[in-house]
Amino acid sequence: MIPHFSDEFCARLRDTLSAAGYDADGVVAVLGDSAHAALGRGEPEPARRATAGGSPVETLIRLFLVGDEQPTALVRRALSGVDLDEAAATGLVRVSGDTTRAGLDLRPFGDDLGSWWVVADLDADQAGAPVGTDHVLGIGHASLSLARATLRRPVGTLLDLGTGCGVQALQATRHAARVTATDLSARCLALASATFRLNGVEVETARGSWFEPVAGRRFDQVVCNPPFVVGPPRVDYVYRDSGLAGDDASALVVRGLPDVLAPGGVGQLLASWLHRRGEDWADRVAAWLPDEGVDAWFVQRDVAEPALYVGTWLRDAGIDPRSAEGSAQAAAWLDWFAEHEVEGIGFGFVTLRSTDTDTEVACEDLRHAFDDPLGPEAGGWLDRVAWLRAHADPKRLLAATFVVPPTVVLERVSEPAADGWREVVRRLHRTDGPGWQQETDELVTALLAGCRGHLPLADLLALLAAANGLTADAVVAAALPVVADLVTRGMLLPEELA
Repeated sequence: MIPHFSDEFCARLRDTLSAAGYDADGVVAVLGDSAHAALGRGEPEPARRATAGGSPVETLIRLFLVGDEQPTALVRRALSGVDLDEAAATGLVRVSGDTTRAGLDLRPFGDDLGSWWVVADLDADQAGAPVGTDHVLGIGHASLSLARATLRRPVGTLLDLGTGCGVQALQATRHAARVTATDLSARCLALASATFRLNGVEVETARGSWFEPVAGRRFDQVVCNPPFVVGPPRVDYVYRDSGLAGDDASALVVRGLPDVLAPGGVGQLLASWLHRRGEDWADRVAAWLPDEGVDAWFVQRDVAEPALYVGTWLRDAGIDPRSAEGSAQAAAWLDWFAEHEVEGIGFGFVTLRSTDTDTEVACEDLRHAFDDPLGPEAGGWLDRVAWLRAHADPKRLLAATFVVPPTVVLERVSEPAADGWREVVRRLHRTDGPGWQQETDELVTALLAGCRGHLPLADLLALLAAANGLTADAVVAAALPVVADLVTRGMLLPEELA
């Protein structure tokens, strides 16, 4: 059954949830930090203990977040603004005499500016069975990661490609004047539309495969959480499987984005890529790009070995890897990986920007801890690349003034030596954002010490050459690539970007 939530029903449900205090802040206030964190880990008992009073918000927490069966009388009181039979007809709840269970996942989701509600299907644990083929995934680690990695600068038009439950489009309404959400699944669009109506936001929806629903249109920004799971070309679950082999789904989106981006438009997505024997992952993903027309930033957050990868995704769908079904799926999956010499599966973020110049590509490994959110860093990378392109002429670069951000520190590592300490490593370390580290030397250290925004780079290099008995031309030739690299990583900033 494809759920349908009318505008009028959503308006009444919104008022009811608000009156009950069933929002992001209200849930935390009732549960407390400890029980709320435990619930997020899949440990419901602390939440049950914190919601024993039977108030409307406690009943809604038990019904939708804990997943417990509740007395119908309490549910009717908690949802007093809507008719319970009407709620059941939408699939939101399942009434069985004196008891009621959740039929759909309805949970608050908030940020620093406020709270929303998101409608999705129940996960395997709450449903008590493996999810269906057309399962609509709710708010998960992947969707939250993409949200934190998304650039939040005001734009006119934004496309959420493969919207799922609509959580990316919902957040996009904060910074985009017009939002369009597409999906191949009719059930996804139905629940996403319920999410939009429930929150009183206007989002255009269109059904179709990949870029087909928006053919011929251009957008200032595109976000996409595609079915990026890699493996044999099959579709067991539409939320994760594309029907394409290997990492072809991620490649398809990366290749297709430039055609739907307006000039200067930005596309951002989660993606997976194969690590094949004898092949560099960076070479693999760079091959997805055209020779000109985009800037591309690939950030690898994790690499999973095949057995762990298969087991993780089987459990995600509620399938026990030890069962006959799980064993059969795992065997076929691992056979495919072995046949294609797959040693690992990379996962991360991709940011693209439409340009009218040669393609600029950066592939970064970011498997260490870093300061979230990553969205501002994506914007900073784009800004710095654009600035370097505008200053590609060495004369313009030499005329610029630079500063070292206060979040960049110089680390020295020394070891005992016969005459005291001997320095073995000298490196720069960004203590914010991605936490990049880069080894350096004494001359670069001296140059950065002079970058206070007062003297142009040319003057600093001339002083450095004179102090070390070097020719100015040699110092300039050696320094310019280093400066460009440090700017790209945000360890040295032009004064206008600081």
